[in-house]
Amino acid sequence: MKETRVLNAAWWLLLGATAVTYVLGEMGLVAAGGGWALAGLWALTSIKGVVVTQVFLEMRNAPLLWRWLLLGWLGLVLALIAVAYAVGGRLGG
Repeated sequence: MKETRVLNAAWWLLLGATAVTYVLGEMGLVAAGGGWALAGLWALTSIKGVVVTQVFLEMRNAPLLWRWLLLGWLGLVLALIAVAYAVGGRLGG
């Protein structure tokens, strides 16, 4: 029963975070808000990635090496997206 509550809480968290990012995007607040809005979206994306990894991929009970590999991969992908965004902004893309 506890596992069902954890899954439901994670699902609601993901649903809420997705709704927030959708509303911010549709209202144009990300483009108008500048760096803070973008940092907020990046933080929400990070949280969503960790929740999916830990809860839905069931890495909470996996060996530490596997958890760190998956979370490291998530961090690498997010860092590369941030670098691509920064480089694209400098190049006028």
